[in-house]
Amino acid sequence: MTSTQLLTDPPGTAAGGGDPLARLAALPLRSRSRILSRWVPAVVVGALVAAIGWAFVSAPAMNWPVVAQYLFSPRILAGVATTLLFTVLTFALGLLLGIVLEVMRQSGNPVLRVIVDGYIWLFRGTPLLVQLVFWFNLALIFPVIGVRIPALGLTIGGSTNELVTPFLAALIGLVLHTAAYMAEVVRGGFLAVPPGQTDAAKAIGMTSLEAQRLIVIPQAVRVILPPLGNQFIDILKATAIVSVIGGGDLMTIAQQIYGQNYQVIAMLVVASLWYLALVTLATIGQHFLERGLDRSRRRVLKAEAAR
Repeated sequence: MTSTQLLTDPPGTAAGGGDPLARLAALPLRSRSRILSRWVPAVVVGALVAAIGWAFVSAPAMNWPVVAQYLFSPRILAGVATTLLFTVLTFALGLLLGIVLEVMRQSGNPVLRVIVDGYIWLFRGTPLLVQLVFWFNLALIFPVIGVRIPALGLTIGGSTNELVTPFLAALIGLVLHTAAYMAEVVRGGFLAVPPGQTDAAKAIGMTSLEAQRLIVIPQAVRVILPPLGNQFIDILKATAIVSVIGGGDLMTIAQQIYGQNYQVIAMLVVASLWYLALVTLATIGQHFLERGLDRSRRRVLKAEAAR
C-alpha cells in the first residue's frame, strides 16, 4: 500500500484507523520524510507570509476608510485615464520609432547604422528619470523654440515653457526611451527571419526597402509580439516615474492628494491597487494573445506538414 493510499483511505481501512497522525506514523521512514519535507516548510512559510500580511493590513497607518474613499474618486480616475493615455501613446509611438530605427540599421548604410547605434547607446545608457527631468528643463537650453521663415517674414513657435508642458515632456521622454528598447525587440524579430528570405526577394527584383516591408517585417511580427506584451506592461509601470515632473498620471494625483490630507500610506495603497489591476488586465491580454499565436503557429505547421 502506498503512502498516498495510507493518508487518503477511509477510516478503518489502513493502519491507525481514522487518525492522520497514526497513519503518518505507520508509513515507512522515507515516506514520512518526504511528506514532512514537503508540508512543514510550506506551513511555516505560509504562516510567516500570513503574519506579515496581517501586520500590514491591520496597521493603523493603512487607514482603509481613506483607501475606500479615494479608490474611485474622480481625481484618481482622471489619473488612471492619463496613465493609460501615456501607456498607449508611448507604446504606439515607441514601437513605430523602434521599427524605423531598426529598418535604418538593416539598410546597410554605415552612416545610418552608426546613428542608430549611437541613439540606442544614449537612450539605453541613461536612466529614464534623468531623461524626463532633462526634457522638463529643456527651456534652460532653448528658452524659445520655433522656426523662422525669412522669405515670408514668418516665425512659428514660442516660449519653451509654454510649448513643452509636463505632459509633453513626459511623453517625449517615455517615447524616446522606449524606442531604444523597441528597436532591440524588432532586431530580435528580424534576426529570426532567415537571410535567404531577403536574398530571394531581391532576386525577383525587390529593393531592400520593399524586401523589409513585404517579406521580413510580416514574418518578424510573429516573433516580436510576445516580447511586446512585456514591453507594454513595463511601460505601464514606468509611467509612475512621470510623477517627478508632475505629468498628471496616477502617481502624480496620489502625491497631490496625500500632500493635502497627509495620508501617505493610504494613497500609495490606492495607487498600488490600480497599478495591480491594470497590470493584471494587461497580463491576461498578453496570455490570450500568446495562446492565439501558438494556435496560429500550430495551424501553419500542420498545413506545411500536410503538403
